[in-house]
Amino acid sequence: MAKYRVRGGRKLEGKIRVVGAKNAILPILAAVILTRKPVVLYDFPSLADVENMLLILQSIGCQVSRENTTLILDPSDINSWVIPDRYVKEIRSSIVMLGAVLARMKKARITYPGGCEIGQRPINLHLQGLRQLGVIIDESHGYLECEASKMTGADIHLDYPSVGATENIMLAATQAKGRTKIRNAAKEPEITDLQDFINSMGGKVHGAGSNTITIDGMAEFHETEYTVIPDRIIAGTYLIAAAVTGSDMAVDNVVLEHIQALVNKLRETGCIISPVNGVHTGTVRIQAPQRLNAVENTKTYPYPGFPTDMQALLMSALSVAKGTSIITENIFENRFKHVPELIRMGAHIRTEGKIAVIQGIPRLKGAEVTAGDLRGGAALVLAGMNAEGETLIDNIHHIQRGYDKLDEYLRNVGADIVRIED
Repeated sequence: MAKYRVRGGRKLEGKIRVVGAKNAILPILAAVILTRKPVVLYDFPSLADVENMLLILQSIGCQVSRENTTLILDPSDINSWVIPDRYVKEIRSSIVMLGAVLARMKKARITYPGGCEIGQRPINLHLQGLRQLGVIIDESHGYLECEASKMTGADIHLDYPSVGATENIMLAATQAKGRTKIRNAAKEPEITDLQDFINSMGGKVHGAGSNTITIDGMAEFHETEYTVIPDRIIAGTYLIAAAVTGSDMAVDNVVLEHIQALVNKLRETGCIISPVNGVHTGTVRIQAPQRLNAVENTKTYPYPGFPTDMQALLMSALSVAKGTSIITENIFENRFKHVPELIRMGAHIRTEGKIAVIQGIPRLKGAEVTAGDLRGGAALVLAGMNAEGETLIDNIHHIQRGYDKLDEYLRNVGADIVRIED
Protein backbone atom coordinates (compact mmCIF):
# COMPACT_ATOMS: atom_id res chain seq x y z
CA MET A 1 0.00 0.00 0.00
CA ALA A 2 1.28 3.45 -0.89
CA LYS A 3 1.90 6.16 1.71
CA TYR A 4 2.53 9.89 1.78
CA ARG A 5 5.60 11.14 3.59
CA VAL A 6 5.23 14.77 4.64
CA ARG A 7 7.92 16.90 6.25
CA GLY A 8 6.43 19.96 7.88
CA GLY A 9 7.47 23.55 8.29
CA ARG A 10 7.69 24.58 4.63
CA LYS A 11 5.96 27.75 3.43
CA LEU A 12 3.90 27.54 0.27
CA GLU A 13 4.23 30.09 -2.51
CA GLY A 14 3.25 30.59 -6.13
CA LYS A 15 0.01 29.50 -7.75
CA ILE A 16 -1.89 26.21 -7.64
CA ARG A 17 -4.77 25.32 -9.99
CA VAL A 18 -8.04 23.65 -9.06
CA VAL A 19 -9.31 20.90 -11.38
CA GLY A 20 -12.89 20.07 -12.32
CA ALA A 21 -15.19 19.02 -9.48
CA LYS A 22 -15.47 15.33 -8.60
CA ASN A 23 -18.96 15.81 -7.21
CA ALA A 24 -20.03 17.53 -10.44
CA ILE A 25 -18.46 15.16 -12.99
CA LEU A 26 -19.96 12.02 -11.41
CA PRO A 27 -23.67 12.92 -11.96
CA ILE A 28 -22.75 14.48 -15.31
CA LEU A 29 -21.24 11.16 -16.41
CA ALA A 30 -24.53 9.52 -15.45
CA ALA A 31 -26.41 12.15 -17.46
CA VAL A 32 -24.41 11.22 -20.57
CA ILE A 33 -26.63 8.12 -20.70
CA LEU A 34 -29.61 10.37 -21.55
CA THR A 35 -28.33 11.13 -25.07
CA ARG A 36 -27.43 8.95 -28.02
CA LYS A 37 -25.07 11.60 -29.40
CA PRO A 38 -21.36 12.29 -28.69
CA VAL A 39 -20.41 14.24 -25.56
CA VAL A 40 -17.12 16.07 -24.92
CA LEU A 41 -16.26 17.02 -21.33
CA TYR A 42 -13.43 19.43 -20.53
CA ASP A 43 -11.36 19.72 -17.33
CA PHE A 44 -12.36 16.32 -16.00
CA PRO A 45 -10.43 15.17 -12.90
CA SER A 46 -8.50 11.89 -13.11
CA LEU A 47 -9.67 10.21 -9.90
CA ALA A 48 -10.42 6.70 -8.71
CA ASP A 49 -14.14 7.49 -8.35
CA VAL A 50 -14.27 8.97 -11.86
CA GLU A 51 -12.48 5.92 -13.28
CA ASN A 52 -15.05 3.65 -11.65
CA MET A 53 -17.92 5.65 -13.19
CA LEU A 54 -16.24 5.40 -16.59
CA LEU A 55 -15.92 1.65 -16.14
CA ILE A 56 -19.65 1.47 -15.39
CA LEU A 57 -20.39 3.44 -18.58
CA GLN A 58 -18.13 1.18 -20.65
CA SER A 59 -19.69 -1.95 -19.16
CA ILE A 60 -23.16 -0.92 -20.39
CA GLY A 61 -21.95 -0.03 -23.90
CA CYS A 62 -20.61 3.55 -23.85
CA GLN A 63 -17.40 4.26 -25.79
CA VAL A 64 -14.85 6.30 -23.81
CA SER A 65 -11.66 8.00 -24.95
CA ARG A 66 -9.55 10.78 -23.49
CA GLU A 67 -7.01 13.41 -24.43
CA ASN A 68 -5.26 14.88 -21.37
CA THR A 69 -8.11 16.47 -19.34
CA THR A 70 -10.71 16.05 -22.10
CA LEU A 71 -13.17 13.15 -22.13
CA ILE A 72 -14.88 12.04 -25.33
CA LEU A 73 -17.91 9.80 -24.85
CA ASP A 74 -20.13 8.05 -27.38
CA PRO A 75 -23.23 6.64 -25.62
CA SER A 76 -25.03 5.64 -28.85
CA ASP A 77 -24.49 1.90 -28.26
CA ILE A 78 -25.58 1.71 -24.62
CA ASN A 79 -27.67 -1.45 -24.51
CA SER A 80 -27.63 -2.77 -20.95
CA TRP A 81 -29.83 -1.89 -18.00
CA VAL A 82 -27.78 -3.96 -15.51
CA ILE A 83 -25.27 -1.83 -13.59
CA PRO A 84 -22.32 -4.07 -12.57
CA ASP A 85 -21.88 -4.86 -8.87
CA ARG A 86 -18.10 -4.71 -8.77
CA TYR A 87 -17.95 -0.99 -9.59
CA VAL A 88 -21.09 0.08 -7.72
CA LYS A 89 -19.68 -1.29 -4.46
CA GLU A 90 -16.60 0.93 -4.85
CA ILE A 91 -18.36 4.26 -5.24
CA ARG A 92 -21.46 5.62 -3.54
CA SER A 93 -22.22 8.15 -6.29
CA SER A 94 -22.88 5.26 -8.67
CA ILE A 95 -26.46 5.28 -7.35
CA VAL A 96 -27.19 8.26 -9.66
CA MET A 97 -26.76 5.85 -12.56
CA LEU A 98 -30.15 4.47 -11.54
CA GLY A 99 -32.16 7.53 -12.62
CA ALA A 100 -30.24 7.89 -15.88
CA VAL A 101 -30.49 4.21 -16.85
CA LEU A 102 -34.23 4.23 -16.05
CA ALA A 103 -34.66 7.29 -18.29
CA ARG A 104 -32.83 5.62 -21.19
CA MET A 105 -33.68 1.90 -20.85
CA LYS A 106 -36.98 2.07 -18.87
CA LYS A 107 -35.66 -0.51 -16.43
CA ALA A 108 -32.57 -0.99 -14.26
CA ARG A 109 -30.89 -3.39 -11.87
CA ILE A 110 -28.36 -2.15 -9.32
CA THR A 111 -26.91 -3.28 -5.99
CA TYR A 112 -26.58 -0.99 -2.98
CA PRO A 113 -23.60 1.37 -3.40
CA GLY A 114 -20.31 1.58 -1.46
CA GLY A 115 -17.97 4.51 -0.74
CA CYS A 116 -16.46 6.02 2.43
CA GLU A 117 -17.82 4.77 5.77
CA ILE A 118 -18.64 8.15 7.28
CA GLY A 119 -22.10 7.30 8.57
CA GLN A 120 -25.53 6.29 7.38
CA ARG A 121 -26.44 7.57 3.94
CA PRO A 122 -29.70 5.78 3.17
CA ILE A 123 -31.14 5.93 -0.33
CA ASN A 124 -34.78 5.89 0.78
CA LEU A 125 -35.29 9.48 -0.48
CA HIS A 126 -34.04 8.41 -3.93
CA LEU A 127 -36.47 5.51 -4.04
CA GLN A 128 -39.43 7.50 -2.71
CA GLY A 129 -38.90 10.13 -5.40
CA LEU A 130 -38.56 7.58 -8.19
CA ARG A 131 -41.70 5.77 -7.02
CA GLN A 132 -43.61 9.07 -7.20
CA LEU A 133 -42.58 9.24 -10.87
CA GLY A 134 -44.19 5.85 -11.38
CA VAL A 135 -41.10 3.63 -11.13
CA ILE A 136 -41.88 0.15 -9.82
CA ILE A 137 -39.06 -0.93 -7.47
CA ASP A 138 -38.53 -4.39 -6.02
CA GLU A 139 -35.95 -4.51 -3.22
CA SER A 140 -34.67 -8.02 -2.56
CA HIS A 141 -31.41 -9.86 -1.83
CA GLY A 142 -29.37 -6.63 -1.84
CA TYR A 143 -30.57 -5.51 -5.28
CA LEU A 144 -32.97 -2.94 -6.67
CA GLU A 145 -34.98 -4.20 -9.65
CA CYS A 146 -36.70 -1.23 -11.28
CA GLU A 147 -39.23 -0.86 -14.09
CA ALA A 148 -40.08 2.56 -15.52
CA SER A 149 -42.20 2.11 -18.64
CA LYS A 150 -44.86 4.58 -17.44
CA MET A 151 -42.97 7.43 -15.78
CA THR A 152 -45.11 10.52 -15.31
CA GLY A 153 -44.12 13.92 -13.95
CA ALA A 154 -44.92 14.49 -10.28
CA ASP A 155 -44.75 17.10 -7.52
CA ILE A 156 -42.09 15.67 -5.16
CA HIS A 157 -41.16 17.04 -1.75
CA LEU A 158 -37.89 15.81 -0.24
CA ASP A 159 -37.92 15.41 3.55
CA TYR A 160 -34.24 16.41 3.48
CA PRO A 161 -32.37 18.29 0.70
CA SER A 162 -30.33 15.24 -0.35
CA VAL A 163 -27.86 15.89 -3.17
CA GLY A 164 -28.00 12.34 -4.52
CA ALA A 165 -31.79 12.11 -4.38
CA THR A 166 -32.15 15.47 -6.14
CA GLU A 167 -29.79 14.32 -8.90
CA ASN A 168 -31.43 10.92 -9.34
CA ILE A 169 -34.92 12.39 -9.60
CA MET A 170 -33.71 15.10 -12.02
CA LEU A 171 -32.17 12.46 -14.30
CA ALA A 172 -35.19 10.15 -14.31
CA ALA A 173 -37.64 13.03 -14.72
CA THR A 174 -36.02 14.12 -18.00
CA GLN A 175 -37.85 11.18 -19.61
CA ALA A 176 -41.05 11.32 -17.57
CA LYS A 177 -44.22 12.44 -19.32
CA GLY A 178 -45.04 16.02 -18.36
CA ARG A 179 -43.56 18.26 -15.68
CA THR A 180 -41.81 17.29 -12.45
CA LYS A 181 -41.17 19.61 -9.52
CA ILE A 182 -38.64 18.77 -6.79
CA ARG A 183 -39.33 20.80 -3.65
CA ASN A 184 -36.81 21.21 -0.82
CA ALA A 185 -34.19 20.31 -3.43
CA ALA A 186 -30.46 20.36 -2.67
CA LYS A 187 -28.89 23.71 -3.62
CA GLU A 188 -25.24 22.69 -4.09
CA PRO A 189 -23.34 24.18 -7.05
CA GLU A 190 -22.97 20.65 -8.42
CA ILE A 191 -26.78 20.48 -8.80
CA THR A 192 -26.70 23.66 -10.86
CA ASP A 193 -23.86 22.20 -12.95
CA LEU A 194 -25.92 19.08 -13.64
CA GLN A 195 -28.85 21.25 -14.70
CA ASP A 196 -26.62 23.28 -17.02
CA PHE A 197 -25.16 20.12 -18.56
CA ILE A 198 -28.60 18.60 -19.19
CA ASN A 199 -29.76 21.87 -20.73
CA SER A 200 -26.66 21.99 -22.94
CA MET A 201 -28.02 18.79 -24.52
CA GLY A 202 -31.41 20.43 -25.08
CA GLY A 203 -33.02 19.63 -21.73
CA LYS A 204 -35.58 21.76 -19.93
CA VAL A 205 -34.50 21.99 -16.30
CA HIS A 206 -34.93 25.18 -14.28
CA GLY A 207 -34.51 26.40 -10.71
CA ALA A 208 -31.33 24.59 -9.63
CA GLY A 209 -29.75 26.48 -6.74
CA SER A 210 -33.19 27.31 -5.31
CA ASN A 211 -35.66 25.32 -3.20
CA THR A 212 -37.64 24.14 -6.22
CA ILE A 213 -36.36 22.53 -9.42
CA THR A 214 -38.64 22.06 -12.43
CA ILE A 215 -37.99 19.39 -15.07
CA ASP A 216 -39.99 19.04 -18.29
CA GLY A 217 -39.75 15.61 -19.88
CA MET A 218 -37.94 15.40 -23.23
CA ALA A 219 -38.16 13.05 -26.21
CA GLU A 220 -34.45 13.13 -27.05
CA PHE A 221 -31.20 14.98 -26.42
CA HIS A 222 -28.44 16.18 -28.76
CA GLU A 223 -24.64 16.26 -28.63
CA THR A 224 -22.76 18.72 -26.43
CA GLU A 225 -19.39 20.03 -25.30
CA TYR A 226 -19.19 21.09 -21.67
CA THR A 227 -16.66 22.30 -19.07
CA VAL A 228 -17.11 21.01 -15.51
CA ILE A 229 -17.12 23.56 -12.67
CA PRO A 230 -14.01 23.82 -10.44
CA ASP A 231 -13.89 21.58 -7.37
CA ARG A 232 -14.83 23.74 -4.38
CA ILE A 233 -13.57 21.15 -1.86
CA ILE A 234 -10.15 21.02 -3.51
CA ALA A 235 -10.11 24.83 -3.61
CA GLY A 236 -10.84 24.80 0.12
CA THR A 237 -8.12 22.20 0.70
CA TYR A 238 -5.50 24.41 -0.95
CA LEU A 239 -6.64 27.51 0.95
CA ILE A 240 -6.46 25.63 4.27
CA ALA A 241 -3.02 24.27 3.27
CA ALA A 242 -1.84 27.87 2.96
CA ALA A 243 -3.53 28.81 6.25
CA VAL A 244 -2.01 25.94 8.27
CA THR A 245 1.49 26.76 6.97
CA GLY A 246 1.24 30.54 7.40
CA SER A 247 1.71 31.07 3.67
CA ASP A 248 0.98 33.69 1.00
CA MET A 249 -0.29 31.83 -2.08
CA ALA A 250 -2.66 32.07 -5.05
CA VAL A 251 -5.30 29.48 -5.96
CA ASP A 252 -6.48 29.51 -9.58
CA ASN A 253 -9.77 28.36 -11.14
CA VAL A 254 -11.93 29.12 -8.11
CA VAL A 255 -15.56 30.25 -7.95
CA LEU A 256 -15.42 32.32 -4.77
CA GLU A 257 -19.20 32.19 -4.28
CA HIS A 258 -19.04 28.40 -4.01
CA ILE A 259 -16.66 28.49 -1.02
CA GLN A 260 -17.99 31.53 0.82
CA ALA A 261 -18.76 29.58 4.01
CA LEU A 262 -15.12 28.45 4.27
CA VAL A 263 -13.75 31.85 3.28
CA ASN A 264 -15.70 33.46 6.14
CA LYS A 265 -14.20 30.97 8.63
CA LEU A 266 -10.66 31.48 7.33
CA ARG A 267 -11.11 35.23 7.64
CA GLU A 268 -12.09 34.66 11.28
CA THR A 269 -8.74 32.91 11.76
CA GLY A 270 -6.95 36.05 10.54
CA CYS A 271 -6.37 35.10 6.90
CA ILE A 272 -6.74 37.75 4.20
CA ILE A 273 -8.53 36.28 1.16
CA SER A 274 -9.24 38.33 -1.92
CA PRO A 275 -10.03 37.76 -5.59
CA VAL A 276 -7.22 38.80 -7.90
CA ASN A 277 -8.23 41.77 -10.08
CA GLY A 278 -11.58 41.87 -8.27
CA VAL A 279 -12.93 38.94 -10.30
CA HIS A 280 -14.91 36.37 -8.27
CA THR A 281 -14.30 33.52 -10.72
CA GLY A 282 -10.62 32.98 -11.35
CA THR A 283 -7.66 33.45 -9.02
CA VAL A 284 -7.89 33.95 -5.26
CA ARG A 285 -5.02 35.08 -3.05
CA ILE A 286 -4.68 33.99 0.58
CA GLN A 287 -2.33 35.66 3.05
CA ALA A 288 -2.19 33.72 6.31
CA PRO A 289 -0.86 35.00 9.64
CA GLN A 290 2.04 33.26 11.36
CA ARG A 291 -0.47 31.67 13.72
CA LEU A 292 -4.19 31.35 13.18
CA ASN A 293 -6.87 32.54 15.58
CA ALA A 294 -9.44 30.09 16.94
CA VAL A 295 -12.95 30.02 15.45
CA GLU A 296 -15.54 30.02 18.21
CA ASN A 297 -18.19 27.92 16.49
CA THR A 298 -18.51 26.06 13.18
CA LYS A 299 -21.55 23.94 12.31
CA THR A 300 -21.88 21.83 9.18
CA TYR A 301 -25.06 22.24 7.14
CA PRO A 302 -26.25 21.62 3.58
CA TYR A 303 -25.13 24.25 1.06
CA PRO A 304 -24.86 27.22 1.40
CA GLY A 305 -23.93 26.29 4.97
CA PHE A 306 -20.46 25.12 5.97
CA PRO A 307 -19.80 21.87 4.06
CA THR A 308 -19.29 18.61 5.92
CA ASP A 309 -16.58 17.77 3.35
CA MET A 310 -14.44 20.62 4.73
CA GLN A 311 -14.99 19.85 8.42
CA ALA A 312 -11.92 17.63 8.86
CA LEU A 313 -9.78 20.00 6.80
CA LEU A 314 -10.72 23.01 8.93
CA MET A 315 -10.14 20.99 12.10
CA SER A 316 -6.53 20.33 11.09
CA ALA A 317 -5.97 24.09 10.89
CA LEU A 318 -7.83 24.89 14.11
CA SER A 319 -5.71 22.32 15.97
CA VAL A 320 -2.82 24.82 15.77
CA ALA A 321 -4.87 28.00 16.25
CA LYS A 322 -4.65 30.32 19.27
CA GLY A 323 -7.52 29.48 21.62
CA THR A 324 -10.43 27.06 21.67
CA SER A 325 -12.61 26.19 18.67
CA ILE A 326 -15.82 24.14 18.53
CA ILE A 327 -17.03 22.16 15.51
CA THR A 328 -20.48 20.59 15.33
CA GLU A 329 -21.00 17.89 12.67
CA ASN A 330 -24.69 17.94 11.75
CA ILE A 331 -24.63 15.88 8.54
CA PHE A 332 -22.94 12.53 9.30
CA GLU A 333 -22.66 10.73 12.62
CA ASN A 334 -19.29 9.07 11.95
CA ARG A 335 -17.18 11.87 10.57
CA PHE A 336 -14.62 12.32 13.33
CA LYS A 337 -12.45 9.34 12.29
CA HIS A 338 -9.52 11.72 11.75
CA VAL A 339 -9.59 12.94 15.38
CA PRO A 340 -7.62 10.03 16.95
CA GLU A 341 -5.00 10.46 14.22
CA LEU A 342 -4.67 14.21 14.88
CA ILE A 343 -4.34 13.40 18.59
CA ARG A 344 -1.44 11.09 17.70
CA MET A 345 0.19 14.19 16.22
CA GLY A 346 -0.26 16.05 19.48
CA ALA A 347 -3.58 17.80 18.87
CA HIS A 348 -5.79 18.55 21.90
CA ILE A 349 -9.27 17.52 20.73
CA ARG A 350 -12.23 16.18 22.71
CA THR A 351 -15.33 14.79 21.08
CA GLU A 352 -18.76 14.09 22.49
CA GLY A 353 -21.41 12.93 20.08
CA LYS A 354 -21.45 15.33 17.14
CA ILE A 355 -19.34 18.03 18.86
CA ALA A 356 -15.56 18.42 18.78
CA VAL A 357 -13.73 20.88 21.05
CA ILE A 358 -10.27 21.83 19.78
CA GLN A 359 -7.74 23.48 22.07
CA GLY A 360 -5.10 24.86 19.72
CA ILE A 361 -1.39 24.17 20.27
CA PRO A 362 1.53 26.05 18.66
CA ARG A 363 2.55 23.17 16.39
CA LEU A 364 1.79 19.51 15.71
CA LYS A 365 4.40 16.74 15.76
CA GLY A 366 5.06 14.25 12.98
CA ALA A 367 3.72 10.73 13.47
CA GLU A 368 2.58 7.62 11.61
CA VAL A 369 -1.14 8.01 10.95
CA THR A 370 -3.84 6.30 8.89
CA ALA A 371 -6.41 7.84 6.55
CA GLY A 372 -9.85 6.49 7.47
CA ASP A 373 -11.77 8.28 4.73
CA LEU A 374 -11.26 10.72 1.87
CA ARG A 375 -11.48 14.15 3.54
CA GLY A 376 -10.07 12.96 6.86
CA GLY A 377 -7.05 11.65 4.96
CA ALA A 378 -6.54 15.00 3.24
CA ALA A 379 -6.77 16.69 6.65
CA LEU A 380 -3.87 14.54 7.87
CA VAL A 381 -1.77 15.69 4.89
CA LEU A 382 -2.42 19.32 5.87
CA ALA A 383 -1.62 18.55 9.51
CA GLY A 384 1.66 16.98 8.41
CA MET A 385 2.55 20.14 6.49
CA ASN A 386 2.38 22.06 9.77
CA ALA A 387 3.98 19.41 11.97
CA GLU A 388 7.49 19.34 13.30
CA GLY A 389 9.38 16.42 11.78
CA GLU A 390 8.08 13.70 9.47
CA THR A 391 4.54 12.39 9.07
CA LEU A 392 3.70 9.12 7.32
CA ILE A 393 0.10 8.77 6.11
CA ASP A 394 -1.13 5.25 5.32
CA ASN A 395 -4.25 4.12 3.38
CA ILE A 396 -3.91 6.96 0.87
CA HIS A 397 -6.19 5.13 -1.56
CA HIS A 398 -8.98 6.95 0.31
CA ILE A 399 -7.40 10.30 -0.54
CA GLN A 400 -6.93 9.35 -4.19
CA ARG A 401 -10.68 8.91 -4.55
CA GLY A 402 -11.01 12.70 -4.45
CA TYR A 403 -7.57 14.19 -5.19
CA ASP A 404 -5.54 13.63 -8.35
CA LYS A 405 -1.77 13.74 -7.68
CA LEU A 406 -2.23 15.72 -4.46
CA ASP A 407 1.45 15.29 -3.62
CA GLU A 408 2.54 16.67 -7.00
CA TYR A 409 0.26 19.72 -6.83
CA LEU A 410 1.42 20.58 -3.29
CA ARG A 411 5.08 19.97 -4.15
CA ASN A 412 4.79 22.49 -7.00
CA VAL A 413 4.03 25.25 -4.47
CA GLY A 414 6.77 24.28 -2.01
CA ALA A 415 5.43 21.45 0.18
CA ASP A 416 7.80 18.62 1.15
CA ILE A 417 5.57 15.66 0.31
CA VAL A 418 6.31 12.47 -1.60
CA ARG A 419 4.41 9.28 -2.36
CA ILE A 420 6.17 6.12 -1.14
CA GLU A 421 5.34 2.72 -2.58
CA ASP A 422 5.61 -0.18 -0.12
